[in-house]
Amino acid sequence: MTSSNTHSSDPPARPLDHITVVSLEHAIAAPFCTRQLADLGARVIKIERPEVGDFARAYDQRARGQASHFVWVNRSKESLALDLKNAQHLEVLKALIAKADVVVQNLAPGATTRMGLDAKTLRSQYPKLIVCDISGYGLDGPYRDKKAYDLLIQSEAGYLSVTGTPDSPSKSGNSIADIAAGMYAYTNILSAIIHREKTGEGSHIDVSMLESLSEWMGFPMYYAMDGASAPARSAASHATIYPYGPFEVGVALDPQSIESPEDQGTVMLGLQNEREWVLFCQHVLMQINLTQDLRFESNAKRNEHRQALEKIILSVFSNLTVQQVIERLEIAQIANARMNSMSDLWAHPQLKARDRWVNVPSPAGNLPALLPPGRQTSFDYRMDPIPALGEHTDKILKELGMSLNP
Repeated sequence: MTSSNTHSSDPPARPLDHITVVSLEHAIAAPFCTRQLADLGARVIKIERPEVGDFARAYDQRARGQASHFVWVNRSKESLALDLKNAQHLEVLKALIAKADVVVQNLAPGATTRMGLDAKTLRSQYPKLIVCDISGYGLDGPYRDKKAYDLLIQSEAGYLSVTGTPDSPSKSGNSIADIAAGMYAYTNILSAIIHREKTGEGSHIDVSMLESLSEWMGFPMYYAMDGASAPARSAASHATIYPYGPFEVGVALDPQSIESPEDQGTVMLGLQNEREWVLFCQHVLMQINLTQDLRFESNAKRNEHRQALEKIILSVFSNLTVQQVIERLEIAQIANARMNSMSDLWAHPQLKARDRWVNVPSPAGNLPALLPPGRQTSFDYRMDPIPALGEHTDKILKELGMSLNP
């Protein structure tokens, strides 16, 4: 039951304070889902292998001795170390599930069935339970048992075919297939909780990484409908809108006139319509006559003649600093951005101005963490420690009135 606030000084209740989640999770997709449930107040109990734990703990040591992936998606959780091949340990897990609201898993295909923890079995025992299975390809179909990792799903979903340069397909720099699956698992679980509160019924949710990323591929899929050609790989430029992408700035400046390393660099800009094209010619390129050039009279024509237009743009930008280009773009109200590095993102003035950073405890001490997207006036997000492996095992066993043999 959700606790009521009896004193005005009590922190506001979070939406999922009354929800307990048991997660058989590793890597990114399921942990990303459950961390967001924890952000909203859910108690998330993460099941990990004794001694080894979630294998994402060992991906690297870049976050002050801890793995970057693990730090990102595992705050505010409790770590329970269980050897699920041991019958006694498995009984602990079953006792925990009996008290849970939600079970999430992204183990290897068939693993939960072999343990008697598949959705059909669990929901026959606990009709109000919400069970979410996250897999590469779904729980049925010819690809059901096929192993799936983020890069492989990027390939299967056609993402690599439209991402990169004409000569080389490129993967996303983040785990985009895992993130997509984690987001759909998260939103489906929220929907299932609302449904249960209305009807008293639990749910089984079957989330596929392939289907999640395929949904995000909607634009290139429809663009290539009925056998039409797909959007060309165009590096960081837009495949079908031009000018829309990165442009080098300041390359022809006299080195002695450069006051800051930031005078030279890359500016990202994007035009969306013909009104902006006129403003771009007038205020940025300062060549209003280009609006009469038939090669550039529409986006389709500009895209067709993008090499010629790129040459004109770069000739103007080569003698300007990054700040000068951005000032011109702002005057013309043309969307633009700096191509930031990771260190730039850590120090981004907008994130700082909006107080998006907080400290989160971890086994290595406090670590900076971004608050979840979306400011809330009704509650504060939960931003609790990143757990050490098995840190909460004794506490949870005591709650259950159980113990494990040495």
